[in-house]
Amino acid sequence: MALIALRRSFPPPSSFRGSGALAAAARNHQPANPGPAVPLDSRHLWLCSLLQRGPSRVRFHHALCKKFHSENGKDLQPAGERVLSPVRNWDALKRDLKKENEKAFCRRLNSCTSSEELLGVVNTLETLPDTLAAAALQRICEVERRPSDQRLPKEILEHSAFQALCFRFERAPSDLSNAALVTGLRALILLHVDPQSRLIINLVAECHNRLRRGGLESHNLCILGESLIRLQGAACMMLELILCQLRGKKLETFTPEDTVAIYRILQACPEKADQHQTFLNAINNFAPSIVSHLSPKSISQILTALVVLDQTQAMPLVIKLGKSVVRYIPYFTNEELRKVLEAFIYFGHYDRFFMRALEQHIASLCLTLDPAVTSTVMEYCSKKLILSKPILNAVAENFVCQSEKFSPTQIAELIEPFGKLNYLPPNATALFTKLENVLSTRFSSFPPKTLLRLLHSCSLIECHPVNFMARLFSPIFLQQLQGGQLYLDRLSLARLTQLFMTSVLECPFYKGPKLLPRYQVKSFLTPCCSLETPMDFPLYKSVMMGLIDLLGSRLYFASKVLTPYCYTIDVEIKLDEEGFALPFTADEEVHKRVALCIDGPKRFCSDSKHLLGKEAIKQRHLQLLGYQVVQVPCHDVEMLKSRLEVVEYLQRKIFAQNSAIKW
Repeated sequence: MALIALRRSFPPPSSFRGSGALAAAARNHQPANPGPAVPLDSRHLWLCSLLQRGPSRVRFHHALCKKFHSENGKDLQPAGERVLSPVRNWDALKRDLKKENEKAFCRRLNSCTSSEELLGVVNTLETLPDTLAAAALQRICEVERRPSDQRLPKEILEHSAFQALCFRFERAPSDLSNAALVTGLRALILLHVDPQSRLIINLVAECHNRLRRGGLESHNLCILGESLIRLQGAACMMLELILCQLRGKKLETFTPEDTVAIYRILQACPEKADQHQTFLNAINNFAPSIVSHLSPKSISQILTALVVLDQTQAMPLVIKLGKSVVRYIPYFTNEELRKVLEAFIYFGHYDRFFMRALEQHIASLCLTLDPAVTSTVMEYCSKKLILSKPILNAVAENFVCQSEKFSPTQIAELIEPFGKLNYLPPNATALFTKLENVLSTRFSSFPPKTLLRLLHSCSLIECHPVNFMARLFSPIFLQQLQGGQLYLDRLSLARLTQLFMTSVLECPFYKGPKLLPRYQVKSFLTPCCSLETPMDFPLYKSVMMGLIDLLGSRLYFASKVLTPYCYTIDVEIKLDEEGFALPFTADEEVHKRVALCIDGPKRFCSDSKHLLGKEAIKQRHLQLLGYQVVQVPCHDVEMLKSRLEVVEYLQRKIFAQNSAIKW
C-alpha cells in the first residue's frame, strides 16, 4: 500500500522516493525539502511505539486512496467525489492518514525476516518519512545480527533501495529530526558502514552541531553516546559533552531504557568513574524506582556496569535487582545469567529465594548446562559457602556426561567446590573416575597452580590423587609451579605440604617421591593465605570460662598450640593415664592429648551444620596423629543458657570415655 502525500499550500512532509523517485533523486543528487517527522522510539523501532495505538478518528477506506487534486491550491477533494468534511478538518484527516500509513509500514517491516525482503518493501513505496527510513535501517540491523567484524553482503550494499536509504541521510542531515538522525547513525554504525565515509562523517558532524546547541532530548543523547562509543571508542571528545548534558536533565525524564544506556555509557569509561561519581550516585539512587520495569537483559547489564564501575556503595540497588532476578532466572540467556552471578559474587549478595530459583533452574537443565555458566554457578556456591545439593548433583552429572566441553580452568572451578564444601555427590565414583581419565589425557594442558588447587581439593574429601602425587612432588613440576619467581607463594607451599601429609597419613601404600623439606611450611595458619580458619574469639571466650570452671585453673589447658604437624589446635588438654588433666607445661606422664576444636560459624557451610573441607581434613589428620579430637560447634554452645550448662556440656564432651571422672 503506497503512502499518500496530501498536497496543500504548505511544504510536503519529509519523504524520499522508492524505486523510481528515490533512485532518481540519488542519481541526480537533488536535495529535497523534507519537513519535520515524527520521532521514533528506539526501543522498538520497527514497531513504531511512538505512534498512537488508539483508533483513528477517520477510518482509512479504499476510496480515500484515489488521486487528489486541487483547483485553487487550497481546496482539496477527491476527483469525482463529494467533499467529506470542512476545510478545518483536513489537518486531522491528514494526520490520521499518515498514522494509518505509518502503522501499516511498521507492520510490514516487522513481518520481514530478511534484508532482501525488507528492502523489497522499501522499494515499493513512493514516499517515506525520515523517521521510518531510520526504522528501516534499524530493522535491517535486527534481521542481520552479524558479528562485529563482518560487513553486510555485497548484494545488500549495492541494492538500490539500501543506497537510496543511505543517500537520504547523507544529502541533507540538517533536515532530519533528532530521532531520525541518532537512530539512523546508530543503525549505520551497527551495519559497519565505513566510519570514514562521507555519510558517517556528515551525520556525526550534524550530531555535534545539535549537541553544542543543546537541542537533543535525554533519549537521543543516550543513543548518540552509545553510538559514538562504538564508532570512536571511550576517548571520544563528544562523550564528555553528552554526559554533561545528561547530568543537567531531570532524573524523572529518564525512561528505564535511558537509565540502562547511561550505565552502559559510563561502563565504557570506568577510569572516569570518580569524575562522574556524583552523577552515578544520583542514578544509583534513582534506579531502584524503575527496577520493576526492566527486562532480564537490562538487569544483567546494570549489574555488570555496577561491577565495572566498582559501585560497592550501591548495595540498595543491588539488593533490589537481586529480588527482581528471582522471577527472571529461566529467561536469562547463558551469558546474562553468568554476568548476574559474577555481580553477586563481586558484591557478596545472597538471597535464599534466589538460590531456590537457581537450584530449580540448574536441576531442570542438568545435562544441557553451558560450561561457562556451570563453572560460574559453582564459583558462586564456593565463594558464598553454599552447600546446595541440587546444584552440586546436577553439575556432577553434567561433567560426567560432557567433560570434553570443559576447559582445564573450568574443570578446576567445577571440582574445587566439592572439596571446599566437603561434599560427595551420589555419583562420586563416576565423577572422580571421569576426572582421573581427563587428567591422564590432558595433564600437560592444566596450568600448574590450577592443577595443584584441583588435586588438593580432591584430597579434602578423601578422594586422594595418588596416581598424580609423584608428578606433583617432582622437581620439574615444582619448577613449573614456581615459574619465573624466586620463591613459591606460601599458599601453594601449604597445599603441597598438606598433600604430602595426606600421602603419609592416609595413603601409606604410596611409595613415590617425597616432598623436599624446603617446599614444606611450618604452619597452615597464616594471616593472608591459610588452610585453617582462625578461632572465633567470642565463642572461645565462652568455652574458656567453662574450661576454667571444669578443670579448676587456666593452668590445665593451652590455647592456639602449633603442633609439629603444621596444624594449630584451638585448645589442647593433656591427660595422664588415669584421665586427669595435667598442666599444659608438662612433658612427662602425658598419656593422651585432647584437641578441642572450637568451631565458629565460619568453619561451616552457610546456614548449615556441615563442616568445611579444610576443617574436616584437619580433624581427620589430628585423629590419625593420635589426638583425641573433641568438636565444640557454635550451634551447640549457643543452645546453652548458663555457665553451669557450659561446664556440664564440656565435661560430657571431654571426659565421655571416662565416666568415673566427675566435675
